[in-house]
Order: sequence, then structure tokens, then C-alpha cells
Amino acid sequence: MSWINPADIGFATRTKLAGLGYGARLFARLVAQVAPTLRRFGLVRDQIHFLGNYSLAIIAVSGLFVGFVLALQGYYTLQRYGSSEALGLLVALSLVRELGPVVTALLFAGRAGTSLTAEIGLMKAGEQLTAMEMMAVDPVQRILAPRFWAGFIAMPLLAAVFSAVGILGAWMVGVLLIGVDAGAFWGQMQGGVDVWRDVGNGVLKTLVFGATVTFIALLEGFEAQPTPEGVSRATTRTVVVASLSVLGLDFILTAMMFSI
Repeated sequence: MSWINPADIGFATRTKLAGLGYGARLFARLVAQVAPTLRRFGLVRDQIHFLGNYSLAIIAVSGLFVGFVLALQGYYTLQRYGSSEALGLLVALSLVRELGPVVTALLFAGRAGTSLTAEIGLMKAGEQLTAMEMMAVDPVQRILAPRFWAGFIAMPLLAAVFSAVGILGAWMVGVLLIGVDAGAFWGQMQGGVDVWRDVGNGVLKTLVFGATVTFIALLEGFEAQPTPEGVSRATTRTVVVASLSVLGLDFILTAMMFSI
């Protein structure tokens, strides 16, 4: 049996702590760049189009099918208790509270997060970031900050589209296909969904998820090894770390929001 060298444990721990410290400093720099970045809003606008518009199709289609499934599962569950008229309320609360923010963030990590990591990683491999530094241009301010704030803005918009399309899909299945009363479907939803407690908390989740997923994607790309294998590994890490972070943060935020 080989003994574990304490020096190796110490080195690994120090390396992880150094990585966390570097990530925290980079995040602080990105947050501090909000005013200079918004003054050049054209850069942010272009990235919102790149991240949001190109993710719109998968978000909308996924939301539609999630609404279909929620309507079917919810109807057969509520029917046991004679409450099938509450189908609209069940679907709306499920989407705006949980499924909308979480599923959108996971899809965003797989679609936009990987493209961000690959883009930044290829720029580093091609020494474009180094060339910018040689010309006294800060790559954090010029490259990373617009993408960070674009992801922060695009995530709530995509989650809103996901929830809206999901509710529409649930209406199509519940009202048009199954035969739930349309007035009860919309009336229960309007009466039971609170704007601040339900919708507001969902929007807050999307803001946190947007900042988290975008930052992880930028950090992995910025720290990727400047080789094809390094960029590939960084892209894989983006999906894994961002997805686990979203799920963990969702539990923490839900416990804080709905236990008060």
C-alpha cells in the first residue's frame, strides 16, 4: 500500500485555493467594469444577440415540450382529487418558480456557455489576448466584460420566453386536447400566482444563474490551455461546473426564498 504524500495534498490544496482567489478577483473586476461596459453598449448588444438570439430556438422548443408534459402529468394527478381546474396554476407555479429558471440555465450553459468558452479559448490559443495586452488594451474590459453583462441580461429574457411558451403549451394540451375549462385554467392561474413572491423570485434566480453560468464559461475559456486539447477540456468543464453550480444554487435560493 502506497502512502499519500502530505506535500502532494498541501500542493493540491494550495493550487485550488489560488484558483478560487483568482476567480474571485476576476469576478470583482467584471462587476467593477459595469459602468465602462454600459457606456459602450454596442458591444453588449452584439453579445446579447449572439448569446440570446441564437439560443432562442432551443429555449422555445424545450419550453413548449415541457409545457406539454406538465399539462399531461399535472392533469392526471389533479384529477384524482377533483382539482383538474387548477391545472393552469400548477403549470404556472412550476415554470416561473423552478423549471423556467433552472432548465433555461442548463440549456444556456450547454448552448451559449460552451460557445463562450471555445471562443475565448481559441482567442487565447491564437495569442489574440496577448496581442491586445501588447497594445495596452485590457482584454477583461474589452472582451470578457461585454460578454459577462450580456449573459446577465439575456438569461432573464430567455427564461421569460421559456415560461411563456411552456404555459402556452400547457394550454394547448390541457384546454384544447384534454378539455379543461379555459376560464378555470386562466382564472386559477391569475388568482394564484403572486407577482413578487413567485415571478419576482424566479427573475432573481435567473439573474443569479445568468451571472454564474456566464462567469464560469468566461473563466474556463480565459484559463484554458492554449492547445486544442486544452480548449476541449475547458469546454467540457464549463458544462459540468455550470450545471452543478446551477442545481446547487437553486436549492440554496429556494430554501432562502420560500422559507421566510
